[in-house]
Amino acid sequence: MHPGRTTGKGPSTHTQIDQQPPRLLIVHIALPSWGDICANLCEALQNFFSLACSLMGPSRMSLFSLYMVQDQHECILPFVQVKGNFPRLQTCISELRMLQREGCFRSQGASLRLAVEDGLQQFKQYSTHVTTRAALTYTSLEITILTSQPGKEVVKQLEEGLKDTDLARVRRLQVVEVTKGILEHVDSVSPVEDPSNDESSILGTDIDLQTIDNDIVSMEIFFKAWLHNGGTDQEQIHLLLSSQCFSNISRPRDNPMCLKCDLQERLLSPSLLPGTADGSLRMDDPKGDFITLYQMASQSSTSHYELQVIKALKSSGLCESLTYGLPFILRPTSCWQLDWDELETNQQHFHALCHSLLKREWLLLAKGEPLGPGHSQRIPASTFYVIMPSRSLTLLVKAVATRELMLPSTFPLLPEDPRDDSLKNVESMLDSLELEPTYNPLQVQSHLYSHLSNIYAKPQGRLHPHWESRAPRKVPLLSFPPLPYFPSLPFMPRVLESPPPPSQHHPHPRE
Repeated sequence: MHPGRTTGKGPSTHTQIDQQPPRLLIVHIALPSWGDICANLCEALQNFFSLACSLMGPSRMSLFSLYMVQDQHECILPFVQVKGNFPRLQTCISELRMLQREGCFRSQGASLRLAVEDGLQQFKQYSTHVTTRAALTYTSLEITILTSQPGKEVVKQLEEGLKDTDLARVRRLQVVEVTKGILEHVDSVSPVEDPSNDESSILGTDIDLQTIDNDIVSMEIFFKAWLHNGGTDQEQIHLLLSSQCFSNISRPRDNPMCLKCDLQERLLSPSLLPGTADGSLRMDDPKGDFITLYQMASQSSTSHYELQVIKALKSSGLCESLTYGLPFILRPTSCWQLDWDELETNQQHFHALCHSLLKREWLLLAKGEPLGPGHSQRIPASTFYVIMPSRSLTLLVKAVATRELMLPSTFPLLPEDPRDDSLKNVESMLDSLELEPTYNPLQVQSHLYSHLSNIYAKPQGRLHPHWESRAPRKVPLLSFPPLPYFPSLPFMPRVLESPPPPSQHHPHPRE
């Protein structure tokens, strides 16, 4: 949870992109506010899982379980693998839609505690019945409680109720309060962490308190954070600055500066999703254009991927047509294995680098160093990157073309003055366009969510080659009993005759 905290963490294998830990989501239902939240939450969950279940390549989410707490706790979905399991998840989301939205019921104060304890017990039993290799991934559990009740009251209730519960396997316990407000700037949607959550120390496990707004976009973004590589067992990138660079902030000239950084994706690659416009021709290659800096940085636990800065460039001296692949974000590392002094010094140097690059209007050209010597004596091909500053404490990294990749192109100079009639016609067309100061991707929808949901709805829709040998599986019920080796739950899910049709409502971005 924080640097220095080791409870429930296993060793970092880094044989593939780090998976997020198993997750337990507990939906805390309170009337009448549930009627305002239900539609948005269910839509956001369905949108999120249509992505998470469809992503090709290494699995990002391992296990997921869903509970709801009303007058009593109820397991709607025991722990299941997320990838490729959208029909089952969608059915459980449909059951959430059917829950009571009006009237009243007597809230049982112990129900929330029982849901946490029951989910934790199921997780422990699940992890004892998996293979040794998979058990490394299932060492700890993250629990998220989504509530419309005042978050601080829920935190206090959990502290009191769980004080005698063994939470050694809980990596993170999080309370998320859904507020009634609407964000004014949808392009900067992010969960807000309560600054007072450091007071939650009774359990020996911090309880994080966050707030999100009651709209679909905000909830989607919260859930999408589950797809990020959140591992802090080691830093991912070493950014090496030579002794000639930035002498005002560097160490002595005979000792190059090493900035330790974490890497974060900016967006999902369309090539990892079936049937998208950019990925439909590359579905046979589940890696797509994802084998880039991000995966190389996650391949080894014994060495770090290094970016050696070789020169600086003027910001105006880079043509956008020379960059390719996915952009990535560099941040100062939050690796818990570093001591606080080193973390602080590293962040200060990173801050100084961002400031200096902005002030000078520079970019950096860096060479990706191989992870280690190969079996062959051949010189490996190198990849080069441009590193761009921003107004935040981050750097943007993009791969840049080299001589071997270039194709011949001609770019005739633009004549000074176009013909008057053509200029007048074109300017008239341009004047009719709506002008926005910035591009906000959250206001542009491609209907990808409904497209992915429809793929699962069609019997002929197959997302992965190994599904070819599987018979279609029909799930007539809306609730699923626990796995065979789980004990019976005290409260069994209700069984409905048929789920309602999936909502056709699409989120409308807020102004």
